[in-house]
Amino acid sequence: MVHESAEVDSRAIVDPTASVWGLAQVREGASIGSESIVGRGVYIGSGVEVGARVKIQNYALVYEPAFIGEGAFIGPGAILTNDHNPRAVSPSGTLKSTGDWESVGVTVGEGASVGAGAICVAPVRIGAWALVGAGSVVTSDVPDYGLMVGSPARRVGWVGRAGYRLDLEEGGGVWKCPITRETYLEVEGALTLTGSAT
Repeated sequence: MVHESAEVDSRAIVDPTASVWGLAQVREGASIGSESIVGRGVYIGSGVEVGARVKIQNYALVYEPAFIGEGAFIGPGAILTNDHNPRAVSPSGTLKSTGDWESVGVTVGEGASVGAGAICVAPVRIGAWALVGAGSVVTSDVPDYGLMVGSPARRVGWVGRAGYRLDLEEGGGVWKCPITRETYLEVEGALTLTGSAT
């Protein structure tokens, strides 16, 4: 479903099961995966890749060359930038064009969530199943399952695949989801899923 007020370039690829809502813009070369939802007023830049079952909420801005993995969530008003050294003009005062700079992208891993109004300053990678809190400013890579808040964002804990903060089990290094009861192991600042519900 593509709303009549949405602007989808003829060179974009939108899966027939995806939805693009009113006033959204999907630029040339962008691809939107199956069952994904692009909300009202969203901007998807040239060549941006959006995986399957992704939700991009109202008025989010996703600039090229971003990649959004399957099942990821981009909150309302979130921004994924693409210029590490932004300038409107060159040192001589002439207006810069697209050929005057090299775009860098944000990669969002499978199942990760970027909260409302958060800003991801490219180039950064948001790890799989990570959670970036609303209003945070991400300036460095986020580990898988990392819970990030603040400006600049810092890790304040871990979240599981259900999106809830994990509890540290006795003995250290083992974390458990209070919802799914899945267990995770932390080794040298990295977390991996080790067990299903017990």
